[in-house]
Amino acid sequence: MDEAAVRDRLRSVEDPELGEDIVSLGLVNELTVEGDTVDIDLALGAPYSPTESDIAAEIRRLLEGEGLEPELSASIPDRDDFETDEQVLPNVKNIIAVASGKGGVGKSTVAVNLAAGLSQLGARVGLFDADIYGPNVPRMVDADEPPMATEDETLVPPEKYGVKLMSMAFLTGKDDPVIWRGPMVHKVITQLTEDVEWGHLDYLVVDLPPGTGDTQLTMLQTMPVTGAVIVTTPQDVALDDARKGLEMFAKHDTVVLGIAENMSTFACPDCGGEHDIFGSGGGEEFAETHDMPFLGSIPLDPAVREGGDGGQPTVLDDDSETGDSFRTLTQNVANNTGIVHRQGVSQSRQHDTPSLDQ
Repeated sequence: MDEAAVRDRLRSVEDPELGEDIVSLGLVNELTVEGDTVDIDLALGAPYSPTESDIAAEIRRLLEGEGLEPELSASIPDRDDFETDEQVLPNVKNIIAVASGKGGVGKSTVAVNLAAGLSQLGARVGLFDADIYGPNVPRMVDADEPPMATEDETLVPPEKYGVKLMSMAFLTGKDDPVIWRGPMVHKVITQLTEDVEWGHLDYLVVDLPPGTGDTQLTMLQTMPVTGAVIVTTPQDVALDDARKGLEMFAKHDTVVLGIAENMSTFACPDCGGEHDIFGSGGGEEFAETHDMPFLGSIPLDPAVREGGDGGQPTVLDDDSETGDSFRTLTQNVANNTGIVHRQGVSQSRQHDTPSLDQ
């Protein structure tokens, strides 16, 4: 079977989220055939995304059914805005910002469980606690080992649950307040990203401070952010502030991967009833109103608080329904990250292809 015949067979493999076959979408970067071996490089950019894993598995089944041996790889062309010789974090495939319009909605809880969940899927993950004024991540993963310094004065991040960690909490005293103006924040954020030996990562999850201040602006102006997750609780007060976060990302042309609703229904272990302490469905309604993906709801569960205080992310509890909620959220974030890349590649290649009228 020659390359044209293989490519024709691949037209039967559909991208379920973009609604067309992978050849028509331009998701086949390169294809070569040598004997019974077929080497295919695909424009899949979200490692361990369930959707992209399914696409790859379908390609393998199809070609193996034809008596061929598929060898698959994946690559995404560099984003145009960051194609420079001094690209920031060139070995990080995806930077996911976790943000909230206000404090107290469980943003850090979502960031920690997202990072641990991605690692559980098999991805290479880093977690950057960029909440300069209130860094909580080390406690939430029970990490008290500080980063090591190399001879080149770079930092080697400690690792927990398969996740590489960096936080301001590692570099200050336990009870020392951080009182800095904007230029200092900019400098520290830059150093804690560029001067850290992150290595090759599939995902770097960044836990931003609440609001729309200096840290957010520094990150959006200097780092190639793939997309953002906005965390809210169901009540209107939180949603008002989530709207500000949405506007901030829109002004910086940053894709919002979706809305995560935290602290939704509380299932009472004593009476067996369900109580909407902070309201119900506000996050999902907000996502629908703003035409944003809804990533899922996380129930108000004492186990989440216990896991955060004890350094045990709930997403790793296979027997927990709340853990299932975090796993669903993680899969949705990975899938939506893949959509961002595949849409970008497809639109670019279809735009570059001359029409029949030209």
